[in-house]
Amino acid sequence: MSRILLIVGGGIAAYKAAELIRLARKAGHSVTPVLTAGGAHFVTPMSLAALAESPVYTSLWDLKDEAEMGHIQLSRAADLILVCPATADLIARMAAGIADDLATTVLLATDKPVVVVPAMNVRMWQHPATQRNVAQLRADGITVLDPDEGPMACGEFGPGRLPEPSAILDYLHAHTTVRAEPDEGLSFSIAKGPESGPSTTSGPTGVEPLAGRHILVTAGPTHEPIDPVRVIANRSSGKQGFAIAAAAAAAGARVTLIAGPVALPTPGGVARIDVETAQQMADAVEQALPCDAAIFVAAVADWKVDPSPSKLKKSAGSPQLRFSPNPDILAITATHPLRPRLLVGFAAETHDVVANAISKRAAKGADWIVANDVSGDVMGGARNQVHLVTAGGVEHWPEAAKDDVARHLIARIAHFLDEKNQTE
Repeated sequence: MSRILLIVGGGIAAYKAAELIRLARKAGHSVTPVLTAGGAHFVTPMSLAALAESPVYTSLWDLKDEAEMGHIQLSRAADLILVCPATADLIARMAAGIADDLATTVLLATDKPVVVVPAMNVRMWQHPATQRNVAQLRADGITVLDPDEGPMACGEFGPGRLPEPSAILDYLHAHTTVRAEPDEGLSFSIAKGPESGPSTTSGPTGVEPLAGRHILVTAGPTHEPIDPVRVIANRSSGKQGFAIAAAAAAAGARVTLIAGPVALPTPGGVARIDVETAQQMADAVEQALPCDAAIFVAAVADWKVDPSPSKLKKSAGSPQLRFSPNPDILAITATHPLRPRLLVGFAAETHDVVANAISKRAAKGADWIVANDVSGDVMGGARNQVHLVTAGGVEHWPEAAKDDVARHLIARIAHFLDEKNQTE
């Protein structure tokens, strides 16, 4: 049985905390609720206490609670802290390290894994400030789930809905595990990705798996100018590459992110270099070497044209564009004198996904290829299903949120680099 400390934030979604407690108790977990002032406007301490069969903590200044447990002990007594629902305000205060009430003080004082489940208006979720705060939490090693998409109580539609309590509990069971450690009792940890790789979170010793490593990531599209106002582009959003950069930073790496034209906030702890064209990206990659691992997620344009110095006019008829190949960044890096110890490429395919990825790995000289089918809504979407092609074969990973795919991949990379270091 695991011990969950449930922090209930404000918002209409707070009512779902009661069902979450019921399901968690039914699954054999103990739940201790911490109810914020905002959450108390939507659900009462009495109802949570009855379902949890546990006291509900509400105030940092409740001397009785402080005498019995204290906020430090409260933060350490659980195996996992679950923040559900998490409002934009609570996420912002967490990202800033503010400790002005019981919930934020517990979060700042804890040494246990934290899982955050956001719920808010779609525009609040999509606001750059919120996305920046979420990126900071993820860089700090906190797991932040993506909200569901659908109609909201405010009448709008989009991402921001709290997932159903059953789905949240399913996520915890699938991605976390209770383990017994010598002389330390039970602990709740973020689960490993593929079985051969370690978690990207710090282990019992507190050592980050990519500490001291330099990880290079490319992300997003490239834009190849046709004239001063038009470009050849693709639909890459950069989300998967940015998620990988954030996961690498959370694992302790020094991360260089070379980004094409995307409107995404820079993940916390990541050094970002913005480029536009494939040639600029190739130059930036070479300047960023050496590194321990390079992960080329960017959807680089295969061709470019010599751009017109002035805007092409429609009245002049259809322009005759002459294409020439762009530099093949993956292949160039594979033969570079400063070749990374691990070179990972991505293959965005619409058919024969695995077969094309296997051919690409051989042709480009990459160590791994991560292949995905982009014929649907993967480009710009929140989820991805990938196939990892290595010298040892092909692994078919289940569909997951792009953040989870990123963490799984970073876990594999950390494990690979650790094993390679031990054999050298």
